[in-house]
Amino acid sequence: MVDSQLKTVGITDAAVLAAFAELPREDFLPPHLAALAYADAAHEVAPGRRLLPPLVLGLLLQAAAVQPGERVLVVGSACGLSAALLIRMGAKVTALESDAALIAMAQAAGVQSVQGPLTAGWAAAAPYDLILVEGAIGAVPPAIAVQLAPGGRLAAVLREDGVGRAFAGPLRADGSPAALPFLDVSAPDLPGFARPAAFAF
Repeated sequence: MVDSQLKTVGITDAAVLAAFAELPREDFLPPHLAALAYADAAHEVAPGRRLLPPLVLGLLLQAAAVQPGERVLVVGSACGLSAALLIRMGAKVTALESDAALIAMAQAAGVQSVQGPLTAGWAAAAPYDLILVEGAIGAVPPAIAVQLAPGGRLAAVLREDGVGRAFAGPLRADGSPAALPFLDVSAPDLPGFARPAAFAF
């Protein structure tokens, strides 16, 4: 997977590659998906909930330049896979999930999660150096944006006009990206994060 998938799209960060190489992905998936654990696919782990494809997740982690000891919030941590990768990279991770069944799956794989509404983030452990969103979102909720530490980064796929764009960087005060996305990618939506409807004449 590392050699034939990740490296071929330009993922060269040693910590990212090592985390993917060491992590037994099948431990974080429902039994019926175990045989597909190393495919570059957005696996559906619960109704309406899919993981980021490995290539997209790897690119986000590389662009986010995760450093050991950084405080990271994973929003929509699902079965704990992305949180486990970050833990292997040395981050101090808070895995936030709203679905009790997914939390149980993550716990069985060794990742502890906190439960709450995803759009609220997890203020109890804020501020965070990095917030990773497990899925494409239309907008960053203000409640999450304010949980970033000064100089902190958001890593997410931002969806606009139906197109997903990978982003890893700081946010402005209003929660909008302070830099440009770095790549158009295909990623499943994280429910509940649609862009608010804008008024039009």
